[in-house]
Amino acid sequence: MTVNPGDTDGLGTVSLALEISNLRVSVAESDVDIVQGVSLALAPGEILGLVGESGSGKTTVGLAVLGYCRKGLTIGGGSIKINGQDVLSMGAGELQKVRGRLVSLIPQDPGTALNPILRIGTQLAECFDHKNSVTQEMLLELLRLVKLPVSPEFLRAYPHQLSGGQQQRVGIAMAFANRPRVIVMDEPTTGLDVTTQSHVLDTIRTLCKVHSVAAIYVSHDLAVVGALCDRIAVMYSGRVVEVASTSQLLSIPAHPYTRALIHAVPDLDRKTAVSGIRGSAPEPSRRPRGCAFAPRCDLAEHRCTTSVPSTAEIRAGQYVSCVRANEVQPISTPIRSIELESAADRPVALEVTDLEAFHGSARILKGLSFKIHQGNCVALVGESGSGKTTTARCLAGLHRNQNGKIIFDGKMIPPHASHRSVHARRRIQYIFQNPYASLNPRRTIGQSVAMALQQFETTSSAETRRRVLASLDEVSLPSASANRYPHQLSGGQRQRVAIARALIVGPELLICDEVTSALDVSVQAVVVELLQQLQRDHNLAMLFVTHNLAVASNIAQHVAVMQGGRIVEFGKVEDVLRSPAADETQRLLADTPRFAFSMA
Repeated sequence: MTVNPGDTDGLGTVSLALEISNLRVSVAESDVDIVQGVSLALAPGEILGLVGESGSGKTTVGLAVLGYCRKGLTIGGGSIKINGQDVLSMGAGELQKVRGRLVSLIPQDPGTALNPILRIGTQLAECFDHKNSVTQEMLLELLRLVKLPVSPEFLRAYPHQLSGGQQQRVGIAMAFANRPRVIVMDEPTTGLDVTTQSHVLDTIRTLCKVHSVAAIYVSHDLAVVGALCDRIAVMYSGRVVEVASTSQLLSIPAHPYTRALIHAVPDLDRKTAVSGIRGSAPEPSRRPRGCAFAPRCDLAEHRCTTSVPSTAEIRAGQYVSCVRANEVQPISTPIRSIELESAADRPVALEVTDLEAFHGSARILKGLSFKIHQGNCVALVGESGSGKTTTARCLAGLHRNQNGKIIFDGKMIPPHASHRSVHARRRIQYIFQNPYASLNPRRTIGQSVAMALQQFETTSSAETRRRVLASLDEVSLPSASANRYPHQLSGGQRQRVAIARALIVGPELLICDEVTSALDVSVQAVVVELLQQLQRDHNLAMLFVTHNLAVASNIAQHVAVMQGGRIVEFGKVEDVLRSPAADETQRLLADTPRFAFSMA
């Protein structure tokens, strides 16, 4: 089913589960719009993907469907009808009654959404309309629906006793408990490994179809959306710029921003490197007069800067807001082939032999052996719990209970960082998954980057300042960012700061622990391009920990596949992806979201 984002004409007698008309969300007591003129409609059982970069308004639209907006914002206009009932006209009491019944939410992080002191059974029972009449059989049936262990023992478990995938399935069960008409899913698989993600997506797809539940799936990952959704709406700077069926949008995208997003997605079926989008989206209060994407668009011309483009149907079911949509031209930025030179003939930077690690008496790593050459990147992939991060922490000297040999630059180094020489600690640097948690919120960016340098050198204030600014410039951050605090930067900018902090001390081995997993695809592509450039410029050896084989194929020359604390396959990336030998590698490849890449 297709719906013009500007109206709902032509729907005939088809009943709608959700109808959003001209939605506007603004900053309270101001004329600054966060979301402008959004109109969408969903049929029962239909899944709509809502994609775009951070700040595009995706989550704001999703929360508005529940009659909610974040502190400091207000819903300033439009209507949202679910099963014919206007959510925006309801009072607080009415909204409380319909949430969970008429419309429900699956949050991004179930670990924080679940109450840590209540058992799973208690939390599931609270979701039903008539809590007092809920039986154990009803709760077990709910577990069966989402493919969780159907046992009383599972109902008695606490959230911390479940894996991330199990927690997410509990969140899905809670959302579906009352068979709502509409479900909003806010990045529900971000951070999950590809296997767990595949299982969660299968569960969502099945439940929506079987129970005729319409769903909005908010995500920055076009590959995941392409595997799950019936239609996709692309948002940019608070507006919907393109809506089409999934097959149309991924094969013949018409809006330049949509095409740029697709080029930024790492995909196993595509033989070209990811390409980031230059620049950044404007702040809501600083949007240009015409098309908001014009300053970043290679196809922009004068008329794009004078007025906001109207929405037009350029082919059946495909609606686009672009004055040049009918031309359907490829973006003029050239797409680079993936050319990652193997460094096997270069000296060995790091050699690991028979590495073991323990948590208490539990043996986590079981005799790992591998090498990383200078100027070479090895991707460490595997599902959650396979031992990837433990391996990275062992190499950095952050895991105490370990055995085996770690030889760096021809010399054996102690297992723990506190026992290593200053020179060894300086040459091995670690970039954490969450830069916001690894940056001190009370220090400016300049102070945080300078602290890394001050751990190893004594320099004058002027020299420290010069090197901090040079390091920030190397990761394409303006000098003004040195005076800002972490909360004033975007996720991608914070990740660049973390890279700059590692680079300022002149490392020879960079350990990257899931550094792109929570980033928009466009920002992810920029970070991958940056790491590739830094690897070439500094002849860096790199260990790149990831659960995403598609990302690994864009940055690494070699890949090590882990399962149960062991490396089950190691080889050149192209060889492993083309002819995987291990069952685990074959399973990871089968579970990795992908879409056929066919652009004009």
